[in-house]
Amino acid sequence: MDLQIALLLAQDGIVNGAVYALMALALVLVFSVTRVIFIPQGEFVAFGALTMATLQAGRSPGTLWLLLALAALTLLVETIRHQRGVAVDWKSTAVWALIFPALAAVVALVLAPASLTGQAIATLLVITPLGPLLYRLAYRPLAHATVLTLLIVSVALHGVLVGLGLLFFGAEGSRTPPFSELRLDLGGIPVSGQSLVVMGVASVLVTLMFLFFERSIVGKALRATAMNRVGARLMGIPTELSGDLSFALAALIGAVSGLLIAPLTTVYYDTGFLIGLKGFVAAIIGGLASYPLALAGALLVGLLESFSSFWASAFKEVIVFTLIIPVLWWRSRNSHHVEDEE
Repeated sequence: MDLQIALLLAQDGIVNGAVYALMALALVLVFSVTRVIFIPQGEFVAFGALTMATLQAGRSPGTLWLLLALAALTLLVETIRHQRGVAVDWKSTAVWALIFPALAAVVALVLAPASLTGQAIATLLVITPLGPLLYRLAYRPLAHATVLTLLIVSVALHGVLVGLGLLFFGAEGSRTPPFSELRLDLGGIPVSGQSLVVMGVASVLVTLMFLFFERSIVGKALRATAMNRVGARLMGIPTELSGDLSFALAALIGAVSGLLIAPLTTVYYDTGFLIGLKGFVAAIIGGLASYPLALAGALLVGLLESFSSFWASAFKEVIVFTLIIPVLWWRSRNSHHVEDEE
């Protein structure tokens, strides 16, 4: 291996690490606020990429009909809860189950944007509300369950979403045009414009998330919920709405990640699973709690995968996932068991 090959591999590792970083941030956010290890995070990536490809083909994406079905089911469930005397926040319900689905349907079906930017916006409008709707239907009724129970639900939901992905998009993969056709040569190393877009968008999203959690009242409320759910509830923070928002951000991050990787690789209905798992490895390095450590872990995973593909391409996935073993061993030696919150 010479210096030029090492630089090429490092470039690929950084680009992949940027995507894994977004996955890790979403997983840490969801787990911190809701205690859910969200296995289907990768499905948002695949759904985002394939929805974009379907819109470019001039067809209505199956994810739009999934969104409308989940919205109708959510309205039905909330109506039943209201009739049973349970307090229902109809404002947030209207936002996620009426306004966003209606806006997505209008943009995707009526306006049918032809530009790359318009199709990307339509994709984000379709995928983002799926997060809070899935949370309300699958996780909110089990908000006080153990982490293990929530994990089992996540695995089951992952299987359902993968099956729906196969139904909606078929077994054939899809790619989309790059957002930038730029080609650069930096010291003999070819750099594509799409790679720069991936790193730039990932950097912007990470910065915006930092500002959101540090400067905004809503972000601070999410941090408070993550630190002490009962205490946040006693201080008047609506923890159920915190779950809605965390899942919406996770779906948005997943959809953006799908839009970023679709021009770089062929995306299949089950592609998101491996991407989500690698983001999970990075999140584990951060202890499912530390955003900076999760970012560093994502970069490590990306570089390890890239260099492993050169030295032992047949075992690159094994090498990446084996990384989780020493991390878990080290954390088990240096952390104390904490009982689940009552």
